[in-house]
Order: sequence, then C-alpha cells, then structure tokens
Amino acid sequence: MVAALAIPLIVAASAPKLLLSWRNPNYTGGQFKNILVLALNGQAANRAEFEDELVAAMARPGMQATQSYVFLPRPDATPIDMKDLKELIQEQKFDAIVVARLTKAEKKTTYVPGEVYNPYPLYGDFYGYYSTMAPLVYTPGYMVKEKLAQVETNFYSTAKPSGELVWTGTTNTFDGNSPMKAIKGLVKVVIEGLEKENVISRKP
Repeated sequence: MVAALAIPLIVAASAPKLLLSWRNPNYTGGQFKNILVLALNGQAANRAEFEDELVAAMARPGMQATQSYVFLPRPDATPIDMKDLKELIQEQKFDAIVVARLTKAEKKTTYVPGEVYNPYPLYGDFYGYYSTMAPLVYTPGYMVKEKLAQVETNFYSTAKPSGELVWTGTTNTFDGNSPMKAIKGLVKVVIEGLEKENVISRKP
C-alpha cells in the first residue's frame, strides 16, 4: 500500500509589475531637469522611503529629483494644501512632478488545513502495522496573513498652469508584507516604465 502525501501550496502575491503603462502622445515638451517626487498616501515612514528610493533611482546627469518631505513634512493621513503645493512648485522651479498613490491596501488571511500522512505504507502484520501507525505525523492547520497593495504613479509636466499628464503606470496587486522590498521593486518598475517611454533618459 502506498499512501499519497498531499502538500498544500500557497500562491503568494507577486512582486510589483506594471499592468498599465501609457504615455501622452500629445505631449510635445522637452526633457525634464528638476522633478518633485511625491508619495500621496500611506504611512509617513513608507512614503519617505519611497521618495528616497525614487529620487536616488532618478538621479542622472543634467536632471535632479527632490523628495516632497524636504519641503512638506506630513504625519500619517495628513493632506497637502493645494495652495502650498502650487507655491512650492513655482518657488523651486520644478518642471515636473511624480505622484504615486496606493490604490489598494488590504490584508488577506487564508486558512491552510492540516494534513495527516504516514511515512511508512507497509504494514502486513501486527508489528509492521504498529511500527507504521506509531509514527503518524500530523501537520496542524495554520493561518497565512498577506498584505496586498497596488500603486498608481503619474508623471506630470508643470509647464501648463494646471499641469499636463505625461505618463501614467499602474501596478498589479503585489505582496506588501515587506514594505522596503516592495518599495524597491516598485521603484524599479516605475523607472523602467519612464525610461521605456523616454520620459526620462536612461542612465549612461
């Protein structure tokens, strides 16, 4: 007799990838030199980490990027005054602004049922049966908790009074259990999207 061993598989949420990437075909401006990076919502610490990572990734000759928190420090769940933001863009002469926002932030709990299996399938006599049944192994059920996130990132030119959308990208629903790992992955796909659409130049 051969016992089948069932092993439960949990399919975890994947790393950030771009599901949507669109460049405005009507944008006719040139390359950008002074960019403001703004994480719109989420926890203050995670916003700051994202802004730091994106600013570092965008650095290249002839172009600089700056974190919004340098000028507009915000605790959790604190909105930005539009008047202050407009004044900042004008005063610092930002020619573009990158805005990222969480479009999904949820927690998901999945129950994985336990399994009973026997590593010794041969028990033709009593002693064989006993030696088989004695080491029965039980794996208890357990809960798997996941944090899921999705992010939309928009790149605007500030040349026009109300701004002009140059590029937008939206990610898949990705694993947010490790914020720093997720942020690094998110920044990577955003930079790749911007370079692919020639919104920013590739690093030499």
